[in-house]
Amino acid sequence: MITGKPLFTTQQIEARVKELAAEITRDYRGKELIAIAILKGAFMFFSDLVKYIKVPLSVDFITCSSYVNDSTTGEVKIHCESREDIKGKHVLLVEDIADTGITLNYVKEHLMQKDPASLKIVAFLDKRERRAVQIPIDYTGFVIENKFVVGYGLDYDNKYRNLPYIAIFKKSL
Repeated sequence: MITGKPLFTTQQIEARVKELAAEITRDYRGKELIAIAILKGAFMFFSDLVKYIKVPLSVDFITCSSYVNDSTTGEVKIHCESREDIKGKHVLLVEDIADTGITLNYVKEHLMQKDPASLKIVAFLDKRERRAVQIPIDYTGFVIENKFVVGYGLDYDNKYRNLPYIAIFKKSL
């Protein structure tokens, strides 16, 4: 069950995504970019974000997991590897939510082994108070409190991803 009004409305999300895309466009002007989404959660944010980035870019995906329902397992598993050769290229890693930092740090370290020219991270949501691994986020959509949220790609047990807004999730009894 989802309770309360949306934490971020569709309109707030769209406005912030456009602002982030403008920042990224400014920072990568004159460069080519490879944008890599961490699936499944980042798919909506990724799709919206790359539409508004105004530099040449290619897209790729990496699928990994560290959550079961609403709890992290602490163990990151990569299920599907990105296919682009990123050696010597500028990479933008796109994540739905920076929570404990465990998954994001693992994926970043994994990609850094492939020797990109640069690697920056954009996270739609940043739950800083939960951070177990300190990892710098270069572009942040919204900073949120330590609440479990769903919508706009984020899920509970692979449900609620299709909501066009972000809401605080509470299990019904």
